[in-house]
Amino acid sequence: MKMVRHRKVVSLKTDKDASSSSGCSESSIGSRTFKFLSVWKTGVGCVCFLIAVYISTLGYLETRVNTPFDDDKVVKDTGLQVADRYWGTYRPGVYLGLKSREPRSPVFGIMWYELAAATHKGIRHWCDQNDNLDTYGWLRHDGVTFGEQLIVDKPHNITTSFIKTPGGEHGGHWTARINVTTKANAKVPFVLIWYAALDESLGPAAPHSRLWYEDGSILGHTPQLHNFRINLIPQQGKLLHTSYSEANAPGLHLLKEKLYSLLKIERHSMFGKLAVLGADDELHIKEKDINFVPIQMLVETPFCVDIVYTTEDLSTPPLKGEKYARVLEEKKTEFDSEFESKFRLDEKGYPPEDVAIARAALSNMIGGIGYFFGAGRVQSQYTREPVPYWRAPLYTGVPSRSFFPRGFLWDEGFHGLLIGRWSPDIQMDIAAHWMDLINVEGWIPREQILGAEALARVPKEFVVQSNAAANPPMLLIQLAHFVKIRPELFVTGSRHRATLDRMFSRLQAWYQWFQTTQKGDEPTSYRWRGREDDGLQLNPKTLTSGLDDYPRASHPSDIERHVDLRCWMYAAADAMMTIADLLQRDSSKYEATKDQLGDEDLLNELHWSTHTQTYADYGLHTDGVKLVRQQPKNPSEPAKVVRSVLVPPQPRLVTSAFGYVSLFPMLLKVLKPDSDKLGKILEDLDKPELLWSPYGLRSLSKSAPLYMKRNTEHDPPYWRGQIWVPINYLALSSLKYYANAGGPHAARAAELNGRLRDNVVRNILNQYKRTGYLFEQYSAEDGKGSGCKPFNGWTALVVLIMADEY
Repeated sequence: MKMVRHRKVVSLKTDKDASSSSGCSESSIGSRTFKFLSVWKTGVGCVCFLIAVYISTLGYLETRVNTPFDDDKVVKDTGLQVADRYWGTYRPGVYLGLKSREPRSPVFGIMWYELAAATHKGIRHWCDQNDNLDTYGWLRHDGVTFGEQLIVDKPHNITTSFIKTPGGEHGGHWTARINVTTKANAKVPFVLIWYAALDESLGPAAPHSRLWYEDGSILGHTPQLHNFRINLIPQQGKLLHTSYSEANAPGLHLLKEKLYSLLKIERHSMFGKLAVLGADDELHIKEKDINFVPIQMLVETPFCVDIVYTTEDLSTPPLKGEKYARVLEEKKTEFDSEFESKFRLDEKGYPPEDVAIARAALSNMIGGIGYFFGAGRVQSQYTREPVPYWRAPLYTGVPSRSFFPRGFLWDEGFHGLLIGRWSPDIQMDIAAHWMDLINVEGWIPREQILGAEALARVPKEFVVQSNAAANPPMLLIQLAHFVKIRPELFVTGSRHRATLDRMFSRLQAWYQWFQTTQKGDEPTSYRWRGREDDGLQLNPKTLTSGLDDYPRASHPSDIERHVDLRCWMYAAADAMMTIADLLQRDSSKYEATKDQLGDEDLLNELHWSTHTQTYADYGLHTDGVKLVRQQPKNPSEPAKVVRSVLVPPQPRLVTSAFGYVSLFPMLLKVLKPDSDKLGKILEDLDKPELLWSPYGLRSLSKSAPLYMKRNTEHDPPYWRGQIWVPINYLALSSLKYYANAGGPHAARAAELNGRLRDNVVRNILNQYKRTGYLFEQYSAEDGKGSGCKPFNGWTALVVLIMADEY
């Protein structure tokens, strides 16, 4: 019994103990499981949160590249609010093109061809170097009321002019005159086309805007202009035949191609077969609206026609006939007088022919101003694909009507130096439009490709703009220079001061963008971004610097230091200090940066070579490179020219590339007037084996390994020896500054300034007399113009050089 009880008791105790132990175990496991699940859920939640934050941040960063700067627009008055500049020759890429400063303005223009030329596509429309015209360009253009242009397309001389008649609420009237003469006054058949077109790049024009032909005239309507009419009124010569078409063109960039498709062959009693404009079948087949109305006139030269645009709300009669001729002569006299009052070239003793060239240089700068509207393509490191910038207008000069008929950021800074002397109103309006293109990061795309006509003329590889790409802040420097030389325009309460005040936050953002994104590894050093080594280039380009193929370190790396950019930042800090002081803003940080970047000891530590006694870039460099033809592995593939590195690169100063970059501490007046380094630069400046030539300063020393060397098989030298006017302008400006500043080098600077000025002016004028053009660059060997023509952008600074105004 006892044993049984005992066993039962034991048994009960064991059961009880076992049960208790099992409960504890399950409870512990459950607790641990709960904790694990809790931690797991928390971890997963954190990871999800971090992913969400990352995605959200990435999405935010993706949008910054095309997010506008968050502040009031600088441009306040647009369109008809600026009535005196509403109409103009704002299509610089065509030989004559008028439009208004509205995004959806109708456009007007001319085309022409010799009677036998239509069959081999000899129609002139876009300014094109391949047309090989003897010369073309504005002889006078005031940017506001009138212009006169000469086009020589042998054997024809085509003189175009226009005059505006202001008034009314819809832009007023204007008249364009086209006068065609032939050598020896021969009576030659000639085909002239006047057209009107609607820009549908923003969407269909109809039903709000319309064009049509009626009784020999072009009629139209837009919401801004209301009803308008264009009459073609012959003034001299025989009009042998007229034809027209009402058509639908696929875009403004294809007007000439559309015109070709409209030409039909018709028998003519005098000429046999004659190409005339016929109906556009696409209007009926595809049920499209009319957006293109060309009128073709077969004329016998000499021939003159007035193209008279009128708007219904202005009762003032439009100019035509003898009255137009009389007013045109008055305008020309007024222009010549105004030109002399601003630049005083007659007073300085220049002969009439040279003064006429200077007037043409200014007029082509002014006549090259365009009005564009659209959205560029941009990309950042956070966007997989290019994205559109926001749609915006741009009122700007262009470097070249034939090759670069669009806006370029650093070019516009140089343009402004001349435009501002002629018309402060125009220049401040241009600067305001550029500053409205700044994004929330403080970045401005350096090349503006806005609208179908602009886009059609840019190679695909240059369309997309990277937000890592800078361009020299010349526009900022030009604005500050304007403040210094014309302080009366910026007094308290003035219109231009108010404009500058609205600009200031954007200028601050742009300046800070440079300081943040273009800084180098070493304190007070800077590095241009965007250099890419593709293995094909002899020396990878630095397009962002504006100097393109100028030799830098042979192997791009993060250790690079670019002396020109450091000097640009010195000038930018000085500019910000000037503008801040004018606007009574705090300028202390800009002054501190200017003082730091102006510290010659710091500059010399980073960029001065004691061996060559020159300033230079720093980076991973070797001169042991050359282009070689590489045989392909696959015999069916063509041989490729690539770069061969014969000597490994080393971190070093790039002293072998003595040229424009080496001069920047002088060019931008970083060096003090008593600097011994300035003395050395001036000592070497007129050495013909280096940069001096009878025609100006060459861009790269004749002793440099890459002097006039191709960069790739298909890429000829660009900034590797040729003479460029903007850098010669900066050199002359700095030489005059150091000549007037006193000190041990003043006499040397003055002597060099006089000789260099004579060389540059004489050559540009001589080449214009020889060819009828200003050029993009000039040869240091014989002075001949090269690159694209006409180049009426910064080469027109010759006007200021002649006037000795900097």
